[in-house]
Amino acid sequence: MGWAIALHGGAGDIPHSLAPDRRLPREAGLRHCLGVGIAALKAHKHPLDVVELVVRELENYPHFNAGKGSVLTSSGTVEMEASIMDGKSKKCGAVSGLSTVVNAVSLARLVMEKTPHIYLGFHGAEAFAREQGVETADPSYFITPENIERLKQAQDANRVQ
Repeated sequence: MGWAIALHGGAGDIPHSLAPDRRLPREAGLRHCLGVGIAALKAHKHPLDVVELVVRELENYPHFNAGKGSVLTSSGTVEMEASIMDGKSKKCGAVSGLSTVVNAVSLARLVMEKTPHIYLGFHGAEAFAREQGVETADPSYFITPENIERLKQAQDANRVQ
């Protein structure tokens, strides 16, 4: 059997009407992430490793709304989440409420592989990340001019909940 890969840059779409200076970096980012995934699959990497690798790339790309560039809460902070599942074993791991973990998907995988749990959230997830030596950053790392602008637009339109 062959393989296939599909990815997306988060909630929402990338309309052609979006200004080129905002649309083109997103499209380039998706092409980059797709290329990373294709190369890993062609190198016969384990599918779960490929999933984690590609999602990490998306999380590190500030034009998407995960990781660096995450959607802000109404108070202007970041609370990230991620999940991962091994389709063969049906094992899964998930995390939420993260404010310092650089790659939430990798922490979700550690929950799946290193704990009896399937989900850790907020302070417990952050503590587990520290125990596992997962890369963290100051919460300001995740905030970009673009996600600040999105929050302001939502506040101005009274769409913040």
